[in-house]
Amino acid sequence: MSYIFSSESVTEGHPDKVCDTISDYILDRCLEGDPNSRVACETLVKDNMVVLAGEISTNSDFNYQTAVYEAIKEIGYVHDGCAFHADRFVFINALGQQSGDIAQGVDDKGAEGKAHEEQGAGDQGLMFGYASNETPQLMPAPVTYAHQLAQEVTRLRKDGELNWLRPDAKTQVSCRYEDDKVTEVTAVVISTMHTEDVSHEEISSTLKAKVIDKIIPAELLNESTEILINPTGKFVIGGPEGDCGLTGRKIIVDTYGGMGRHGGGAFSGKDPSKVDRSAAYMCRWVAKNIVAAELANKVEIQVAYAIGHPTPVSISVDTFGTAKVDEEKIVEAVKKVFSFKPADIVAQLDLLRPIYSKTTNYGHFGREDADLPWEEINKVDELKQAVAELQLASV
Repeated sequence: MSYIFSSESVTEGHPDKVCDTISDYILDRCLEGDPNSRVACETLVKDNMVVLAGEISTNSDFNYQTAVYEAIKEIGYVHDGCAFHADRFVFINALGQQSGDIAQGVDDKGAEGKAHEEQGAGDQGLMFGYASNETPQLMPAPVTYAHQLAQEVTRLRKDGELNWLRPDAKTQVSCRYEDDKVTEVTAVVISTMHTEDVSHEEISSTLKAKVIDKIIPAELLNESTEILINPTGKFVIGGPEGDCGLTGRKIIVDTYGGMGRHGGGAFSGKDPSKVDRSAAYMCRWVAKNIVAAELANKVEIQVAYAIGHPTPVSISVDTFGTAKVDEEKIVEAVKKVFSFKPADIVAQLDLLRPIYSKTTNYGHFGREDADLPWEEINKVDELKQAVAELQLASV
């Protein structure tokens, strides 16, 4: 079977990623002073305006406007030619506190109408995790290459190697699969914000040589590969001046580039009591260890929760026909080795730490530069042992 699959990435200067970056920066500041902070921070940006909204309950003491300034400065909106600028933005703070009704469901203590005294899920919903052996990162190739292209564009900008680059950029990679293996890259797209004084020809030739030829393996490129760099011809107006940004609009960029399913809940700005985030990280950890244990070539995990309830209402595994052992045995082994209770997820992955700004950009999964606990391959032996015991018991 032959097919082409495409995935995209965006840099931290993209208006939606500006919002994700600010929201996760606020989350980390809360967790620095109070690991038990409850945070649901949403951000909106447009032109030179930043709006914070949502619910935060924390004992951490910091200035929210200063935190926003620090986040924007780190992204790189510090050039006078940009309407959106770290030194001059209009700030609106519409943050409130977490609802007491929600808090009593999440807290690990009893309450009227609550049937237990354990920590419950912060919301209902379904979460997915995915892994595939097609890349060393155990991630789909299209989104992996798209992220690497975006990271390299940002590196060239932040290192000052290309002083005409500006923070907003997008990348996209299309891969042809033959029998589930990538055989070629059929198209590469890079659109990057730039200064007025650089020519399209210079942008195109430079990014082809310094980014595409560096990141995409040469054996996957050929004369038929379509290379599109700034295909509109001009990208001077970008960032929040060019488009409104909102937290949580790049959830496919954040996960598997569309190759794996998504439950719909965004990550950024949410503390780990929100299973939208923590359970998605958990599912990635489980899926990655299954593939690393060579129990399947690729796998997708789904869990679902009810708000305030301490255990998932369902756990399922799909190996897409690539399982090396009975799929039911994999499910049983997963339940034996891992606990999907919200409190246990937080404990197993040590999530009450200010680590979330490292996740915001260039994917929450498959990262080799961020030391993220859900990317650890540390349950391989336990999974193999559990499967072996289950197979022996069924003989």
